[in-house]
Amino acid sequence: MFMKFSNISKEQKKSLDYKIEVAVQEIEKGFSASKHHPAIAFSGGKDSTVLWHLIKTYFPEKQYYIIFGNTGVEFPESLNFARKLGEEWGGDNFFEAQPEKLEKDELKYEAQCEVLKWLEDTKQLNLVLKKDGKLKSAGILQKVCPTEMYEDFKRRNLIWKAGTRKNYFWCADQYGYPILGKAVSGKLTARRINIDCFLKYSTSASEDPELLEYYDLLRQVKISNHCCAILKKEPSEKLQEKLMVDVIFKGLMACESQMRRLNFATRGYRFQSERPHCGDFFHCSPIAIWTDDDIWEYIHRYEVPYSPLYDIEYEDEKGRIVKIKRNGCVGCATDIAFKNNHMAALRKTHPRLWQGYMLKTGLGNEIMKLHKIKGKQARVMAFCADATEATGMYPCELDNLDLIDSQITMSEYDADID
Repeated sequence: MFMKFSNISKEQKKSLDYKIEVAVQEIEKGFSASKHHPAIAFSGGKDSTVLWHLIKTYFPEKQYYIIFGNTGVEFPESLNFARKLGEEWGGDNFFEAQPEKLEKDELKYEAQCEVLKWLEDTKQLNLVLKKDGKLKSAGILQKVCPTEMYEDFKRRNLIWKAGTRKNYFWCADQYGYPILGKAVSGKLTARRINIDCFLKYSTSASEDPELLEYYDLLRQVKISNHCCAILKKEPSEKLQEKLMVDVIFKGLMACESQMRRLNFATRGYRFQSERPHCGDFFHCSPIAIWTDDDIWEYIHRYEVPYSPLYDIEYEDEKGRIVKIKRNGCVGCATDIAFKNNHMAALRKTHPRLWQGYMLKTGLGNEIMKLHKIKGKQARVMAFCADATEATGMYPCELDNLDLIDSQITMSEYDADID
């Protein structure tokens, strides 16, 4: 199915009753396509809650699973709500998808860098680099690490221990921080140490001026969006395989982003892919033409429960009292280039969580580096009027990067970093 953007806009302007009718029809088509088990992708957010309510209301006889993707960086309000609703509505059909645990010990990024430096000093880089200068694998550094150096890493806590569940800290350490959107770091699926080797030793790097600017950005700032795949996508897909799910209902809406609008225009309400465990696999988005206003109208009309996260108020940059609009991962800074972004709101709604991610994870330091790249002064100052510089908090000047017109938001770059 292909739909013009103008037609999408027309659909979005229609009544809620019309949209409910369309959603029910699409849900029916989704159930009909299933040969094994259908499931709902549930986030604890308002959109997937409304989708679940639609399915629960109009298809009470249907059997389906509910898969809640617990990334480990959920808002506490959403996590508690998701588990409570899962117990009340889902019962034994409610499942949490969690990131997997490390099967063996791994070197932390700092340790990897030290091993690489040792190899460089001892002129043994050939042990770990391919002929074109790229790292053979992330694990190769651990294999060639001298015993005495490895023991020192243990003493300095530079080892990720086997059994550790992959989390935000691990992703930031091994890959980078979720700063700026997918146009900048969406293709950076390699570990950070691999990227370092590519930038320093590879003979296949592009000479394009824009790409060279991008490489310079990567040298200075540790960024990656790969945490989304590791903490959310992969755990959910593994659980789908375990449960033999072949149809997944999603509460995605075209109004949420230009990318989702484009996806709906080219894919429609339902599109087919392939999965090894079941063959044909269908992705269904029954409420794709809904808007936020439709969601709230539905919630209030049918008294649908929702996460208390959406009732939290804060003052935006213009002094207006607003509420949180989106659920999502707490430490995500992918929209940092825009006003009233996720982290700017988090600083006001959950200051302790904001402080933890900005300071404890190192996110703040990477954002400061971006400010310096843009020629801005990134100062450490008081978080609020009654705080002191001793708190170590980052200033509100870091709420956004003002990068909307910057070359840093380029959408094309060398994907040959593996």
